Amino acid sequence: MARRTKEEAQATRVQILDAAERVFHAQGVSRASLAEVAKEAGVSRGAIYWHFENKIDLFQAMLERLRLPLEELARATESEDEPDPLGCMRELLIKALTRLAEDEQTRRAHDILRYKCEYTGELVDLRERLQALSIECDQRIAKALSNAVNKGQLPEDLDCERAAVCLHAYMEGIEANWLLVPNFDLVVQAPALIDTLMHMLLSPALRRS
Repeated sequence: MARRTKEEAQATRVQILDAAERVFHAQGVSRASLAEVAKEAGVSRGAIYWHFENKIDLFQAMLERLRLPLEELARATESEDEPDPLGCMRELLIKALTRLAEDEQTRRAHDILRYKCEYTGELVDLRERLQALSIECDQRIAKALSNAVNKGQLPEDLDCERAAVCLHAYMEGIEANWLLVPNFDLVVQAPALIDTLMHMLLSPALRRS
């Protein structure tokens, strides 16, 4: 019985997250209310507060779902025991673009994040959380690049921190532009786009002076 209750609670949590994505996408995060999310999910507001502290906590959980499917591959790029960190990174980035194009839930969540949020009022704390996530992302990218340097896959004088900023911005730009104007086949183009990025990492402009 206890296991069933736990499974039911998890199912309700997923149900709420799915409903929140639809409501946030339709109305924007600022205008959406938890009452509307509850109605869309077919649960009480109490059920939402059982799982999430507030709208920001709910939104944060929605973002975490974006990271989980690719987390194992991301960790491989950061592991000192991984023999091919650059190959893992290439695979990770191609999968990220492919998933954005092919998975409706991923695409909706990214669209909310980039075009349906106003970081004012009650969402000020969300901006701070996103800033922390962005910093963490840069640090993880830099670590993966450092692993590739140590494996001889990238120049030994690569400025990993600067390269991480460039890589992060490149991916953010492609995703944001494609979401706004999806006028090319992202799945087909993904390998070439990522290979362009890999080539950029060899630029003399990214070497330590």
